[in-house]
Amino acid sequence: MALLELKGVEKIYQQGKIEVPALRGIDLIVEKGEFTTIFGPSGSGKTTLLNMIGCLDKPTKGEIYFDGQELGDLSKKELALIRRHNIGFIFQSYNLIPVLSAYENVEFAIRLTDGRTESEMRKKVLDILEAVGLAGLEDRRPNELSGGQKQRVAIARALVKEPKLVLADEPTANLDSKTSDEVLEIMVRMNQQLGTTFIFSTHDPQVMEYAGRLIEIRDGKVSREKKGEDIRVHH
Repeated sequence: MALLELKGVEKIYQQGKIEVPALRGIDLIVEKGEFTTIFGPSGSGKTTLLNMIGCLDKPTKGEIYFDGQELGDLSKKELALIRRHNIGFIFQSYNLIPVLSAYENVEFAIRLTDGRTESEMRKKVLDILEAVGLAGLEDRRPNELSGGQKQRVAIARALVKEPKLVLADEPTANLDSKTSDEVLEIMVRMNQQLGTTFIFSTHDPQVMEYAGRLIEIRDGKVSREKKGEDIRVHH
């Protein structure tokens, strides 16, 4: 069973009396363990699509199945539970809590979901911070970290609850190219080691280089797709 299936997904926003279509009939299947990048020009519907997949918004028409469950019939509370337990988010602006240390930012994500003892939770948080290259920086607050380090905290926070899916919206937009490579390599490693499914939205060619599958969106529709070796060869 696919992790994610979208059938005829449309999203129309009302602006006064005007209808603005953001998605115009998206059909998409994402298998478990994929490392997929959605790309397209600004305003093409990438972020809207990620919000639908991430249970942050509902489609106007169409169906979304997450791990076999149709999301359309679920209440806001049920959608929030799916988000909390199964989906990790990584944003271009990091969205860390400024008053919390790196450790506390990551711990916060599982404190909400977990029945672990304090010592189990501590080990889990320290292990994931070490895995993303932040050992020794656990006590620093976001304003004491570089952009790349902040994004590593955000990756650790997304992965610590062992989600089935991580959604990354323009995750390298605020990073230089060397730091982007480092951050992307961490995500590739996590994808391979943990089998976590990743879906990125981006218009950064550097991110596309890492994709196992590239899906182009234009005017709210899937316009073309590439997989594996085709991506590296035919940029």
